[in-house]
Amino acid sequence: QVQLVESGGGLVQPGGSLRLSCAASGRTFSSYTMGWFRQAPGKGRELVATISRIGGATYYSDSVKGRFTISRDSAQNTLYLQMNSLKPEDTAVYYCAASQRGYSNSLFYTPSAYDYWGQGTQVTVSS
Repeated sequence: QVQLVESGGGLVQPGGSLRLSCAASGRTFSSYTMGWFRQAPGKGRELVATISRIGGATYYSDSVKGRFTISRDSAQNTLYLQMNSLKPEDTAVYYCAASQRGYSNSLFYTPSAYDYWGQGTQVTVSS
């Protein structure tokens, strides 16, 4: 199995940027499709972005497309989410997740497809 620890959250003004990191330990990082999810107060957990095992495929939700970039560094066993042009509606707890299902270029879009989760990091966008 894999252990996931997020970092990089915080308070940022609208229009600002943050980079989230998710450090993975345990089983080989490249064995997992990875995803970033978020959950705002009173709302369900939604997919932000996902990246395949070797990084050849990515997917973004419409709400973040063109503003966020997901990437992974297998040498560092780390998943990243670069967030630019942040909006107040991006405020949420952000979670990284790992799925051991599928194949090299598989992507997964629902929380139920992911087997391991980090503890989350708070992102607050406010002036």
